[in-house]
Amino acid sequence: MSSSAISRDDVAHLASLARIDLSDDELDRLGAELPAILDHVKVVQQVAGDDVPPMSHPIPVTNVFRADVPRPGLSPDEALAGAPESEEQRFVVPQILGEE
Repeated sequence: MSSSAISRDDVAHLASLARIDLSDDELDRLGAELPAILDHVKVVQQVAGDDVPPMSHPIPVTNVFRADVPRPGLSPDEALAGAPESEEQRFVVPQILGEE
């Protein structure tokens, strides 16, 4: 498909594949905008040669991990110590759905 020939039906088909509901105005607007977007993608693809690694961010991103060391948690009594009300080691909260 040439980037200069994107029909309204093509845009509707792409929107359907992406499960995006577009109005008639949006279909017309995107039909006019997509060729320019695809032309920009072509320019980027030409610049990014084999020596340029693909990446998701313009700067290197690394995760910082800490050691996963188990440690003691709160006892049920400690966890409920600040609760306004508790019952059978559970928080008591207001009823919101009208259920018994």
